[in-house]
Amino acid sequence: MAGSTSDSHPTEPSLELAAGRNCRAREILDLVANKWSLGVVDTLGSGPKRFSELKRTIAGISQKMLTTTLRELERDGILTRTVCAVMPPNVTYELTDMGRTLLIATRPVVRWSLENIVTIDKARAEFDSRVRPGP
Repeated sequence: MAGSTSDSHPTEPSLELAAGRNCRAREILDLVANKWSLGVVDTLGSGPKRFSELKRTIAGISQKMLTTTLRELERDGILTRTVCAVMPPNVTYELTDMGRTLLIATRPVVRWSLENIVTIDKARAEFDSRVRPGP
């Protein structure tokens, strides 16, 4: 039963993302749960950063994808973009209060992924060797 507890694992009520008023939650989860958004939020967790710092820190992200991700996160109120009128112009990005709550929620997922890279790589290799045996 939702909300009940078993012998070893407490359960929470299902979010039922596919139904009712929560259907828009899937849209938001798609935005914030993609690898680039999580990378930007995690990187900004240590403080404001310039575009070039973000690009250098987030491995594999293209300039276009970083620009797109930053715009989406700014539009959704996750981060702010501040332009300092100096020559050359200085643009910094920083998490908003809501962005910091997202950081709190996603840091465990980022940490989990880092801690389990080797285990996941082993599992994938074992699976691939069973499904696609060598020549």
